[in-house]
Amino acid sequence: MTDRTHKSAIEVRDVSKVFGSGDSPFRALDHVSVDIRENEFFTLLGPSGCGKTTLLRMIAGFTYPTDGEIRLHGEDIAALPPYRRPVNTVFQSYALFPHMTVGENIAFGLEMLDRPKAEIAKRVEEMLALVKMGHLKDRKTAQISGGQQQRVALARALAPQPKVLLLDEPLSALDYKLRKDMQIELKRLQTETGITFIFVTHDQEEALTMSDRIAVMSAGKILQVGGPRDIYDRPAERFVAEFIGETNFLTAEVVSVAGDKADIVLPGGTRVTARLPEGFAPAGKVTVVTRPEHAAITANPEGAHLRGTLASVVYVGTDTHFHIALESGESFCVRRQNSLEQGTPLAEGDVVGVVLETGAAQVLKD
Repeated sequence: MTDRTHKSAIEVRDVSKVFGSGDSPFRALDHVSVDIRENEFFTLLGPSGCGKTTLLRMIAGFTYPTDGEIRLHGEDIAALPPYRRPVNTVFQSYALFPHMTVGENIAFGLEMLDRPKAEIAKRVEEMLALVKMGHLKDRKTAQISGGQQQRVALARALAPQPKVLLLDEPLSALDYKLRKDMQIELKRLQTETGITFIFVTHDQEEALTMSDRIAVMSAGKILQVGGPRDIYDRPAERFVAEFIGETNFLTAEVVSVAGDKADIVLPGGTRVTARLPEGFAPAGKVTVVTRPEHAAITANPEGAHLRGTLASVVYVGTDTHFHIALESGESFCVRRQNSLEQGTPLAEGDVVGVVLETGAAQVLKD
């Protein structure tokens, strides 16, 4: 296992990027700051146009910031051209040379760096072993599958031993099963090499599966940074809660605040304890978020946290989703994993209760 430390590999300090000028400039990045640690798998996650690829291109040197600093291991690299940065990039298209073999593609970057032939040959063999493609060394890249081409692109990028590897949605062209396999493979490669990976995606499942930490971006800003569980279970803002998985939103009233928790009154009058975003001390009405799998549905609404009428029951194979119209007028979804013993059957129109797990409620800033 790679030794994980909190020493920074990349430091982004108050970086902005403005395209165009005059009356209608476009601010692609808006005073973004983030530290990316050595030896971690860090993901920039967000919808199209949020600024994640612009930030990646700045780290690579393909785009320069309008304002701010980008540091690599303490050195300001914001003005350095790409070829002078110890980083490599894997693009969506892979950009392999189809007339070259797998081995020749992996060797190409090392040859451009004028490495000795013996060193190149040794490094190519090491990379082929790492991506488990030694048997295809002499095959032309035009004659191998998409998943194999992606492995070659990764091997070529890793061969010069960059300090940071940038990955711009490299799985987007693969089918679902191959994407799942490559998610595991990417995490294995990052762990074995100890290189900092910075991965760009709009796919929340990819981010949750592979990342040590995730930065959720929207409209040129980073809204929240944290581990997968933090981002999923403790979203700080509504956009983060909506973008990462399915969720329920409830309007509640704050009774008291103590540290990182608040006593709140849910719709219907039940009082529970909810978690708070860091440094947030709300008062009055707030929005509370609860994940569908962190609640249970019961045919007996007495003593439940919420009460309503079962509007629909949706079977999706591994789970069943129960959509409930609460007495407050809000809607709520409970997700229950399917098993051979389902207990009391429930039908549309039944009056039901919802019981929240301890710690399931999270207050949002907005």
